[in-house]
Amino acid sequence: MGIKKPMGRTSDAKERLIEAVIELIWTGSYGSTSVDDICERAGVKKGSFYHFFESKTELALNGVDHGWTEQKKKLDQLFSPTIPPLERLKNCFRQCREEQEELKAKHGHVLGCPVHSLGAEISTIDDRLRDKLQQILGEFILYFESAIRDAHDSGMIVAPNAAMMARILFAYSEGLLLHARMWNDLTHMDELEAGALLLLGASASTN
Repeated sequence: MGIKKPMGRTSDAKERLIEAVIELIWTGSYGSTSVDDICERAGVKKGSFYHFFESKTELALNGVDHGWTEQKKKLDQLFSPTIPPLERLKNCFRQCREEQEELKAKHGHVLGCPVHSLGAEISTIDDRLRDKLQQILGEFILYFESAIRDAHDSGMIVAPNAAMMARILFAYSEGLLLHARMWNDLTHMDELEAGALLLLGASASTN
C-alpha cells in the first residue's frame, strides 16, 4: 500500500538524500529523477552524494528500505492481534485513504502506491530494485494473510486458503489505488472497504 518518506528535515546529509529520492520518485518517476535533482532537493553537494552512495540505484534501495521500516511500525499497530481480524483490514484501508488525501492536498495529485509505481517502471531494467520491491510486497501481503486466517479461524469468514485470499484482496486494493492515481480522483477508493468485505464473504457489520 505504501512506503512513507521520512518525516521532517534533518541536518544529516545522508538522511536528506534518502528523503529527497523517495519524494522525487513518488511525485515523478525514477527515470526522470537525476542525481542532480536529488542533490538539489536535499540541499547536498554532488560530491557528498557519492560519498554516501555509489549510484542512484543504491540510494533508491536505501530509501525504500528506510520507508518500509517506518511503514512496518504502523502496520504492526494496525494489525495487532488484539484487534478483531476484519477491523485490522478496515483500519488499514481507512488509513491508506487518509494518507492519500493528505498527499493530494500537499502535492495536488493522487500519488498512489510508491512500491507498485516504482516497481512497474523498473521491473525490466533494474533487477536489484525489482527484487527489493517484490520482497516488500510479499511482506505486506503477510499482514493481510494473518488477518484473514484469524477471521477464518474465528468463524467470521470462510477462507481456508488465507494466502490466496490475501493476494486477491491485495491486488484488488492496489488496483483501486492505481485507478485513483490514473484519474487523480480518490473517489475510486470509495468502494474499497465494501468490495473487500464482499470478496471475503463478510457482511458490513461483521467485526
